[in-house]
Amino acid sequence: TMTEEKELNTICKWALDKPGVPNPHNSVPRRARPKIMKTILEAIGDTPLVRIHTISKKEGIKCQILAKCEYFNSGGSVKDRIGRQMIEDAEKAGRIKPGDILIEPTSGNTGIGLALAAALKGYRMIITLPEKMSQEKVDVLKALGAEIIRTPTEAAFDSPDSHIGVAKRLNKELKNSHILDQYTNPSNPMAHYLTTAEELLEQTDGKIDYVVMSAGTGGTITGVARKLKEKIPNVKVIGVDPMGSILALPESLNGPVSSYKVEGIGYDFIPQVLDRTLVDEWIKSEDKESFTMARRLIRDEGL
Repeated sequence: TMTEEKELNTICKWALDKPGVPNPHNSVPRRARPKIMKTILEAIGDTPLVRIHTISKKEGIKCQILAKCEYFNSGGSVKDRIGRQMIEDAEKAGRIKPGDILIEPTSGNTGIGLALAAALKGYRMIITLPEKMSQEKVDVLKALGAEIIRTPTEAAFDSPDSHIGVAKRLNKELKNSHILDQYTNPSNPMAHYLTTAEELLEQTDGKIDYVVMSAGTGGTITGVARKLKEKIPNVKVIGVDPMGSILALPESLNGPVSSYKVEGIGYDFIPQVLDRTLVDEWIKSEDKESFTMARRLIRDEGL
């Protein structure tokens, strides 16, 4: 299909088993956190890896389950990593400069990550946000000085009324505005290739059998999976996709596109930064079990 062809044309073609072909990805040496940080952006990353005890025992799970606590990032989510990375990479490339307008269609967390960096670096931030997203995210975005435009949750991704469609229209209308675009920007998976995955390797001494991640844009699962598979060839990557989304493979796992309550994961299209060839198995999730487990995690594990 045209979708499959587009997906294959945008994923990285490099692999470890290509002799003589240099790794095209940047390598940034890991460094210890400074005792006093220049800005809060330096507090992004190096999140704790915590062993799950009570839930594992109650469910009779014999293996060790470790949770990467991304809410310890400055803005409260994994998306702080890509917010910083996308802005700093665009600055280095000369694409944006302080005083410009940044526009981003987001389910909320990427908007917070970008708004955090934008507030410190002097950018005007406009967020287009579907109506279903939580008030807590809206409150944080407003506190960071972002302007928020709500869009209909039911609007398809290619509709002019969707959060993506509205962002594109604003980009055309506003001078010196830019969409850094988490759906196509290679800085999205690269942030996780360079930081999240490296932290996991360091924290586990490279001993990981399975890594389980949900997917929205696919940046986290793509970046982490690529680095882990380079370092641990036998690691298995499990992707989680909500019912109502179409990211999972084989396609027979997916029902019709429909609405769901869980925020920030799943889509009705395949984002360009998502490399599904890196995922060994997909699991479909339901809203009820997702919300129940979230509440069990805080009740039983304090997470």
